[in-house]
Amino acid sequence: MAGLAESGSNPDVDLLYDINGLAKAAPHWFDRGMEFVGEYGLLLAMVLLVLWCWWTVRRRGDGDAASSVAALVWAPLAAGIAVLVNMPIRGFVERPRPFVDHQGLDVLVSGKSDFSFVSDHATLTMAMAVGLFVANRKFGFVGIGLALLEGFCRVYMGVHYPTDVVGGFALGTAVALLLSPLAMALLTPVMKAVERAPRAGWLIRARVPSGEDPLIPGARAELPEERDLAA
Repeated sequence: MAGLAESGSNPDVDLLYDINGLAKAAPHWFDRGMEFVGEYGLLLAMVLLVLWCWWTVRRRGDGDAASSVAALVWAPLAAGIAVLVNMPIRGFVERPRPFVDHQGLDVLVSGKSDFSFVSDHATLTMAMAVGLFVANRKFGFVGIGLALLEGFCRVYMGVHYPTDVVGGFALGTAVALLLSPLAMALLTPVMKAVERAPRAGWLIRARVPSGEDPLIPGARAELPEERDLAA
């Protein structure tokens, strides 16, 4: 499979040069910013997005809070599993980094000596984004947007081919979706148990302020006119 590295004139390499060529034309400070964003920033943003979604879910405190939190727990777990699955794939394909076989690339990150296919960063971000989508579609769409931007950054930085990124997106999506039913079946009962725990329940549902009636899932709010009629 090392033949993947033998890339002559093809759309994958052409697109690599087109996107990485933007780095050559950009100011130095912009490239340094893209280096940070592509290497660390978007991963951090994805983690913060998951935490924001968790905070929103627990504050809302509806009847599906436990299952939603279970899906949020699955998002980083799916990312970790996807990266583990990628390790033998990289060893089997053995595709060198693009700057090894192609001259003239503007490589923004040095020290990359491992194989190129599949991109770990693309795999991580897309697995978390799809896991987040399972929990909340609005946050999930934002996460998918961040993952797509991560893929662009990896090619812009000259450390991955476009197909490395596409492969990472496919791997992250496959792991997050295919294992989601099993993960939810295992994690949801755990989250429900945590929800019932006196000291840990706040992780799933925000505490009801003193003097307020807790919202009973599925209960219909009583209108003032109905209370008057009942009196």
